[in-house]
Amino acid sequence: MAGSPTLDWAGRTLGRFHGRPPRPVSLDPFRLILYEQVAYLVPDPIRRAAFKRLQTEVGLTAEAILAAPAATLRSIARAGGSIGVLERAARIRESAELVASRWGGDLGRALSLPLREARKALTAFPMIGPPGADRILAVTGAHAVFGLDSNGLRVCVRLGWGKETAGYSTSYRSVQEAVADQLPTRPARLADLAALLRKHGETVCRRSAPDCPACPLALRCRHAIDHRPARP
Repeated sequence: MAGSPTLDWAGRTLGRFHGRPPRPVSLDPFRLILYEQVAYLVPDPIRRAAFKRLQTEVGLTAEAILAAPAATLRSIARAGGSIGVLERAARIRESAELVASRWGGDLGRALSLPLREARKALTAFPMIGPPGADRILAVTGAHAVFGLDSNGLRVCVRLGWGKETAGYSTSYRSVQEAVADQLPTRPARLADLAALLRKHGETVCRRSAPDCPACPLALRCRHAIDHRPARP
């Protein structure tokens, strides 16, 4: 197969390869923020288990989290990984305080704001940068934005969209600019596409030792072509 890759082609190819992306854990923006904060640098099953503990032992409302003992939040954060346990527990409570004080307990109100203001509202929360805010806005259906995590971003750069730089935010902007004229207009489609790219970056197009021979995108991937072994 020849020719330059397109985002639509990549999405359809990855959909056949990986299957339909799993449903998001929630369509509520505050719950999605908690899902990010409850774990750090762990596989998805561990993250989901920690999030489930938060749901069953505490609750997923700002009111419930503010009423929870600090020891309980620390224990749940520890279940989400050993890095930054105390800090993550504190961030969960800080986020609940922000929802209660600024949004009257309902962060969903921020989703009706114009894109720039909605993104600003979400990035006010600990551990939520512009890419994380964009993912939340797409998953909830609030705005048609392409929220890429580091794995999806890496796949895009290797396909030839944008440039990898020392600063993540610069790389993120370069990819966004490179694919701007290819983006679907439906938030759900954008969210699914980002999820497929994330899955591919985690499992095949890894940072170290990417499995290019197994990659369904390899014939149009700039990185795979440039690193193809020389024939004997």
